[in-house]
Amino acid sequence: MAARKAKPTGETGFDPRGPIDPSRALTPHVQRVNEVRVRKGFWPKIRRTAARIPFSREVVAAWYCARDPETPAAAKGMLLGALAYFVLPTDALPDILAGIGFTDDAAVIATVLGILGANVKERHRTSATEALERLGREDD
Repeated sequence: MAARKAKPTGETGFDPRGPIDPSRALTPHVQRVNEVRVRKGFWPKIRRTAARIPFSREVVAAWYCARDPETPAAAKGMLLGALAYFVLPTDALPDILAGIGFTDDAAVIATVLGILGANVKERHRTSATEALERLGREDD
């Protein structure tokens, strides 16, 4: 089955709401689109889901790593792609499915962190833990 391509829109020929062609995943334009998706949707999604997903610390550590100026550009691109998948409301398994809705998100995050684990530093993990603690206090 052929991959479904995003409908071209605007000057760039890329619909930021549509699926990403994997062959273009690390192009600068797609990285910028992913960065916008993640910047707008990451914290609202974490606020809604952190208590329900056991991998929230890893997701937030990936966020801090992707935002770190010392992280190599290729690693940032892959992290942003994984985080964009986490943020997008449509994915392989809808997040509203009890028990299994986040398994695809967990698999994507685990795979990227397995490949890029050396880029996620202790400072990213510490920042993630602190951010999740702050969110937990906000909910109380």
